[in-house]
Amino acid sequence: MKRKILIINTGGTLSSVMKDSGLAPGLTTTDMQKELHIVSGDTDLEIEDFCSLDSANIFPEDWQNLARRIANVRNDYDGVVVIHGTDTLAYTSSMLSFMLRNITIPVVITGSQLSIKNPVADAMENCRCAIHMAASGIPGVFVAFNRKVMLGCRASKVRSLSFDAFESINYPNVATISSLGMSIDDKAVPRRSGVFHLSDSYSSKVCMIKMFPGMHRSLLESLADQGYKGIYLEAYGIGGMPFVKHDFTGTVEKLIEKGITVVVGTQCPYEGSKMDVYETGRRALEIGVLQAHDMTSEAALTKLMWILGMTDNPAEIRDYYSINIAGEVTI
Repeated sequence: MKRKILIINTGGTLSSVMKDSGLAPGLTTTDMQKELHIVSGDTDLEIEDFCSLDSANIFPEDWQNLARRIANVRNDYDGVVVIHGTDTLAYTSSMLSFMLRNITIPVVITGSQLSIKNPVADAMENCRCAIHMAASGIPGVFVAFNRKVMLGCRASKVRSLSFDAFESINYPNVATISSLGMSIDDKAVPRRSGVFHLSDSYSSKVCMIKMFPGMHRSLLESLADQGYKGIYLEAYGIGGMPFVKHDFTGTVEKLIEKGITVVVGTQCPYEGSKMDVYETGRRALEIGVLQAHDMTSEAALTKLMWILGMTDNPAEIRDYYSINIAGEVTI
């Protein structure tokens, strides 16, 4: 029996055409129908246009609407493929991992570095991989790119021009494609921990800041004045923050006392934070910051947005952030 797959197009480079103002989304699924059916294999494809946006123009409300659409059709299809621009793809795949927790079908996000109409593009192969994964019957949210499949909340864009644009950070690939076909690593697939329930609330009052030498603590204070509820700080090394000359740790403590949730991670993409090693990290833990451990910055930020959309209770926020929800973190 053929697997029934829904392809949802949101735009991005894969569906782009050259316009007077530069490369921009312009192809509909009707325009791409021939190419998509070429790579569909033994599946029954249905295609629809969700929006036509460069992913730089994708915002949290689009994540929410996309999650709702997928939740509404999950019982009508064996899998869903989302065509998406690469620039913010990892943010979308991370947030969908939380909003669609325990989804019962494969949801696979893909895109390309060249338009599907370009004869040397990576678009066809990425779509082929995504459709094949969507037909696998393995539930979860994934990213398919350059003949590999990554967990949606572990994928990150690490190259701006190369076809090998995405990597799975601090986590093995879920699947790879070689001359032997698609090989799936069952151990890399998180097991469903309960029934599916759409959880699409979020807070947009969250900010991500990358620390740098010379950054003044008044920047953090200004975020509190603007009503932000959560801050994700990309600190140094394994999570160090300054407390001499400019006492960031003291400022963060004041923010936490005001009810703002502060998460600290590392600017290093690999291996994660370990804040109990140095004094600069231990001081931060003692005042009540949450630790991102080995999460990607995309997952750390969207997880915070998602949690703060559900609760303002500090104890509940800490509990949610300290557990592995969708395979996003190793505690």
